[in-house]
Amino acid sequence: MPAKSQMDELELLQQALAGDLEAWGEMVTRYKRAVFGIALGILGNPADAEDATQDAFIRAYENLRRYDLRRRFSTWIFTIVSNICKNRLRQERFTSRLEDETQVPGGADPAMAAVEAERGRLIKEALSELDFKYRAPLVLRYYSELDYQEIAQILGLPEGTVKTHLHRGKAELKKILERKGVRGYE
Repeated sequence: MPAKSQMDELELLQQALAGDLEAWGEMVTRYKRAVFGIALGILGNPADAEDATQDAFIRAYENLRRYDLRRRFSTWIFTIVSNICKNRLRQERFTSRLEDETQVPGGADPAMAAVEAERGRLIKEALSELDFKYRAPLVLRYYSELDYQEIAQILGLPEGTVKTHLHRGKAELKKILERKGVRGYE
């Protein structure tokens, strides 16, 4: 029998459904970075994103029997984390807190790294000002690199609406960034 890390997703999910926690752990390992990335992009704070990531995997495990094995697992888990983030934002249980990006990549010009870090901070700050309906599609498209169809499935929207929200979200983001003095963002 192959090692769990070499098994395909369907086998791992079937084993997890049969109660194999090691198989479920392998699924978590495969997707935790992507789920965290989506949560961070939507929530804007690493601690909140970590909480949302853990909540998403707990909720997924608790509802694993409801999961349709014919669907892509990534779409299902991304939908769960997106909904968790949406609910957190809706409940206003926290205010957006942004992480200071002060690390300089090895060998990079410190001045340029500082400029890029500030630009990244301003983009995150601007994203946090957008409504969820615009923020979530932007994060899923540009941070997680998902296609329109996947975003539509995750957010439960028609594909045309996703495209509209992306277009309007980018326009809104551009206005916010220009107001903050960030130029050249497209």
